[in-house]
Amino acid sequence: MAIVNACRLLTAATFILSGFVKAVDPVGTQYKIRDYLEAWGMAGYVPDMAMLAASVALSAAEFVLGVCLLFAMHRRLVTRLVALAMCVLTPLTLWLAVSNPISDCGCFGDAVKLTNWQTFWKNVALLVFAVVMVRRPLDMMRFISRTNQWIVVNYAVLFILAVSSLSLYYLPQFDFRPYHVGANIREGMAIPPDAPQPQFETTFILEKNGERREFTLDNYPDSTWTFIDSKTVQTAEGYVPPIHDFSIVTRAGGEDITDRVLADSGYTFLLVAPYLEQADDGCLDLINQVYEYSLEYGYSFYCLTASTDRGIAAWRDMTGAEYPFCSADATTLQTVIRSNPGLVLIKDGTVIRKWSRNDLPDEYALNGPLHSIEAGRMPERSVSVRVAKIMGWFVVPLLLLTLADRLWAWTRYIRRGGRRKTQPETESNDKQSI
Repeated sequence: MAIVNACRLLTAATFILSGFVKAVDPVGTQYKIRDYLEAWGMAGYVPDMAMLAASVALSAAEFVLGVCLLFAMHRRLVTRLVALAMCVLTPLTLWLAVSNPISDCGCFGDAVKLTNWQTFWKNVALLVFAVVMVRRPLDMMRFISRTNQWIVVNYAVLFILAVSSLSLYYLPQFDFRPYHVGANIREGMAIPPDAPQPQFETTFILEKNGERREFTLDNYPDSTWTFIDSKTVQTAEGYVPPIHDFSIVTRAGGEDITDRVLADSGYTFLLVAPYLEQADDGCLDLINQVYEYSLEYGYSFYCLTASTDRGIAAWRDMTGAEYPFCSADATTLQTVIRSNPGLVLIKDGTVIRKWSRNDLPDEYALNGPLHSIEAGRMPERSVSVRVAKIMGWFVVPLLLLTLADRLWAWTRYIRRGGRRKTQPETESNDKQSI
């Protein structure tokens, strides 16, 4: 019984964490699903909304299965579903580890990065745990009686869907990417002087008397051999900074202004729109108001996009935009902010604020110089406050429900004179409260 419950708790923790970090960033999970579909040559057949729906459904399924395991609810059904999931995911991650079409499986979003081989062995362990649980599901000790299980399941579903919905409408409550509020982009791009450098090995192909052989620098032959060709292979990647592909190039003159923008000691607004053709046009008035505000107080304002000249021209015609446009990598822009468009405020290379298209600052928020108003300061809510908020909305209610359920079961046990109610030990007939 102890082994079964240990397997159950470890699997539950993994599923809950995996589901939650995906729900916190459903757009990021959507991008990862697209990576998988591109590797299979199917990305062009699946619309973006279907990928986003799959992202939300996947995170909800993982989270709810983890909660069901944690509370040992519907034990036979849940353990079989978990075993089925691991039977599918384990061969998939073996394929990822062998062929390496994607560098990161995305199991834990951007919160925890695992190599493909680490992911495979993690899934092997979970598959073993699932087999143990399937063989003896009724050995898992329940934390709550069957009569109250529906409350926990429904609350878990509503909670995780609410997390995904809020993250889609606003921005992720927990930002694990290198462009989070408080991060300094210049420091993220820096390479420490003692960092390991990439290593390469060069092989030379030479010929002598009709015989061709390969040599390295260590055993390079004398001048009687004729050089034919050479090939260089990278043997070690070396240190890769968290931010390595951030650049800003003006569309007008093709000037790289990255260093100038990041070194500016004043405030700079960055309107981030990976693809203007797909950007939400419901916030055009607020965007223009922010631009006019920046002109009034002398702040820089740039629109960063990966769109074509035609896309920029269409956006200008539709919005009357007069702000300058700059080119940037689409993947980088999607990493900077999970909104299209989104607004980022930086100062001296540090990210001060981020706003989604549904939460742009209006004239009431921008009612003075940035240094003197709330919009120009970092949010006061720390990570610990956000964690406490999550605990208050999810953990505390379920904890109180569990305590009330156990107290009620104990009082029934006392009323029966210390005798347990005997029932056949089946999942359909099991009415025990303790």
